Amino acid sequence: MKTTTRAVVIGGGIAGCSTLYHLTQEGWTDVMLLERDELTSGTTWHSAAQVTNFGMTQTMVGLKSHSIALYKELSEDPEYPITYHHADGGIRLANTGAQMDGYRHFASMARGMGVHFEIIDAQECARRHPLISTDNLVGGLWDPLDGDIDPAQLCQALARRARKAGAEVHRNTPVTALRQLPDDSWIVTTPRGEIHTEVVVNACGYRVNEVGAMMGVHHPVMSMEHQYFVTEEIPAIRDAGHRMPLLRCPISDYYCRQDKTGLLIGFYEQDCRTWGMDGIDPNFTNALCPDDLDRIMDVLEGAFARMPALRDAGIHTIVNGPITYTIDGAPLVGPIPGQRNAYCIIGLRAGLGEGGGHGWLLAQQIVHGEAIYDTWALDPRRYGPHTNVELTARMAVQEYQNEFRFHFPNEHRPAGRMARTTPLTPILRAEGAHFAPVNGWERAEVFAPDLQITPSFRFDETHATVAEEVQAVHTRVGLAEINGFNRIEITGRDRHAFLDRLCCGRVPRQAGCVGLGYLLNDHGCIKAEATFANLPASDRGTDRVWYGSAAASERHDHDWLAGHMRPGEDVQLHSLTQDMTILVLAGPGARAILSKVARGDWSSSGFPWLSVRECFIGYAPATVLSVSFSGELAYEVHVPNASLLAAYTTLQEAGTAQGMRLFGSHAIESMRLEKSFLHWKSDLLTEFDPYETGLGRFVSTTKAFVGKEALMRRRAKGPGRCLVTLRHGATDRVAQPGASMMRDGKVVGTVTSGAYGHRTGMNLALGFVVPDLASPGSRVELDLLGDLIPAEVIPPSPFDPGMTRPRT
Repeated sequence: MKTTTRAVVIGGGIAGCSTLYHLTQEGWTDVMLLERDELTSGTTWHSAAQVTNFGMTQTMVGLKSHSIALYKELSEDPEYPITYHHADGGIRLANTGAQMDGYRHFASMARGMGVHFEIIDAQECARRHPLISTDNLVGGLWDPLDGDIDPAQLCQALARRARKAGAEVHRNTPVTALRQLPDDSWIVTTPRGEIHTEVVVNACGYRVNEVGAMMGVHHPVMSMEHQYFVTEEIPAIRDAGHRMPLLRCPISDYYCRQDKTGLLIGFYEQDCRTWGMDGIDPNFTNALCPDDLDRIMDVLEGAFARMPALRDAGIHTIVNGPITYTIDGAPLVGPIPGQRNAYCIIGLRAGLGEGGGHGWLLAQQIVHGEAIYDTWALDPRRYGPHTNVELTARMAVQEYQNEFRFHFPNEHRPAGRMARTTPLTPILRAEGAHFAPVNGWERAEVFAPDLQITPSFRFDETHATVAEEVQAVHTRVGLAEINGFNRIEITGRDRHAFLDRLCCGRVPRQAGCVGLGYLLNDHGCIKAEATFANLPASDRGTDRVWYGSAAASERHDHDWLAGHMRPGEDVQLHSLTQDMTILVLAGPGARAILSKVARGDWSSSGFPWLSVRECFIGYAPATVLSVSFSGELAYEVHVPNASLLAAYTTLQEAGTAQGMRLFGSHAIESMRLEKSFLHWKSDLLTEFDPYETGLGRFVSTTKAFVGKEALMRRRAKGPGRCLVTLRHGATDRVAQPGASMMRDGKVVGTVTSGAYGHRTGMNLALGFVVPDLASPGSRVELDLLGDLIPAEVIPPSPFDPGMTRPRT
């Protein structure tokens, strides 16, 4: 066994084998895989191994398409063919019109990735799968490339190709310790000796946190017991003359696929069970949990009703084994939070079906720094430090129970709620707030105490209430709590030079000034968006810069900043995210209220647009920024959580005379679309550079910054896509992210955000489109729930394009 290598992949299931193979494909051939037992001895060996194109985001669809193409190629390898039932087809059933709306949206989204799903009615579902009943069935989503694969053969084929490219695979070689050196390389300890490596990859399946503990980290991954059985021969399948399509049923929580002349049927019962919370037997390998068919009887009854032929089928084999779930059900593929040169590919609940794509995207990140797609939907840093074992278990159970039930827009499931709150959470709830979790924080969406909200792809019951909140902000004044906002205090004499090196534009240095900037990756594409506020020395601290960004970026941005600090550079980073909350005061009456509750000159000349000042709101210490995400005159009032209730009460009392109203994130979304303001990881993606995103004014070509050379090459080449603002004609729905833009029957772009603009009366969307259609006046069609809706590209910021209102 070698003692030095570029990367050590720990784990020999589909995640590890796929990563190893794809590292060699990206040019890293001096790599190793270490497996404690035999390859595929964890979850992989008992996987149901279904391979579908279906995904909840375009990134997920892209990685699954890669898996399908790779597996088909492997199955046709004359030297080492593997068993892959490719393109049997598959149906996801639905018994409500709302579910069918979701399938229509996913079909639109997939079309942008070159994947074609078909929406079919109940009768067509039964024609394509003659074993099912159409009782209580509306229709389904047809995936023509659905299939299944032999898991052991697949992993052996990937390992074989990796070996041929130069990689090493060592079985029966457990990792017993990990130690990081000052240069951020790693020492991997095994019973066979130590290995010095640049990069470590945790691909350990249900043993993920045993290896995580060696790094001092906990991953929000939980194992669930999952049962399926294989039937004896079913005559209707034997005599069909073709393979049966796969079936996934959110109505009765089961799936099935053909296995020889019978069926493999798997269950997602409501009375489900976590596994391994208190540790895993070291000898649990190629092993299963005890059978427990009583637990699945309710689901089995639903399967019998949908497929009557099952009632007469005998059971040949029962499998009950652990599969892994993350806190939100999506895999964790990418950099490990707080670590350097450490990655993970874990929580792959459908590992065989999508593992080829996951390894592909991870290998690109390791070798090139980024993947071909924006991978935020998979990023391990998308959740904050609140994701402990107990919270993860509750949410994993919820995800398991809803395996085939996709999330509707504005649907927020109950498990794990109230994980992160502020002193105002119960106060706002009493005012009628409906909350949504944002990186675990409970944030008010809309204030409607008597409203029952039905999540939907169409306008829901909040539409009129949101209009009222927007009108209050536009004509009077509104107050909103924005909790969880990522805030990093940066100190040290080199703080401005440090930020200037990372930011593609000029970073404000004058005390009391605020600026907006963009950080790029090494490929010249957008990595982060931040507000920089220069605070002078006071009794609250030394000269410092507040770096503010989206709540979801808490770990992502801190890692990016920390990873770019140079040896000897006098820069310190201190997170304030847990300690402070923002109260947003917005509308024409905002200045009058602020002047009433805080000493000082708050006039447009005394405290102009893009200023920052420390003060007291009543007696609550606060830091006020003159910035706006609504397009109205607005102030961000940053308050320590210990004083938050006092500041809120003071503002509420002062706002009574101004007719102040509470407003939520739905109103903010409506107003920011009217300003064409962009949202990180909705419209600001690592796939596009500032010029493509319409942010060229924030680029300073006369200075050096991370990613500049790559950006200049991209600029010379010209844009591949351009971000535009669109007005469309839908009267009962907004454009959902991922929806395809069409022209003459071809996909020409993708929607990134959508909302109804209540001040302008426009149904608006943002999205990336081919350059030829990026000019105002260009016309396209939006595929919204299967309907082609006429849309027109309009100039950015249809509301107050001159930005006069925030400066008033």
